[in-house]
Amino acid sequence: MDFHILVSMVVWTVSGSVLLCVLMYVDSLFTRYNDLEEIRAGNMAVTMRFVLKLLAQGYILSSSIASTNSLGDALVVSIVSFVLLFFLEKVVRLLLFRWAKLDLDHGTMLGKIGYGVLAGSLHVTGALIIAAFIKG
Repeated sequence: MDFHILVSMVVWTVSGSVLLCVLMYVDSLFTRYNDLEEIRAGNMAVTMRFVLKLLAQGYILSSSIASTNSLGDALVVSIVSFVLLFFLEKVVRLLLFRWAKLDLDHGTMLGKIGYGVLAGSLHVTGALIIAAFIKG
């Protein structure tokens, strides 16, 4: 490994980490609760949802990095996929509420782990689909 590869690895890792922090912060603005306060309080449902969403975004970012030589392209793909997953999650949440009377945000806030896992798994499933598209 030469010096250029090592520097590139650091730049891509730092850039990706910053983007993931920003995306998770933006996501937390759209929940009815404060993610970090709930995690500190021991709410495992919120923790599971948060971890699964972080894993999903990390997987998308890793797939976009693996498929391009452009850091900018990889970051843009991650941002677009975040927005896509955000809207898809809202649609599925609405459908689950109307069809099954499941309020994922409320159940997650109450600490019901199944609700948190279901909410997070929506993002993991979306990430798998998006990553398959990215990898071609």
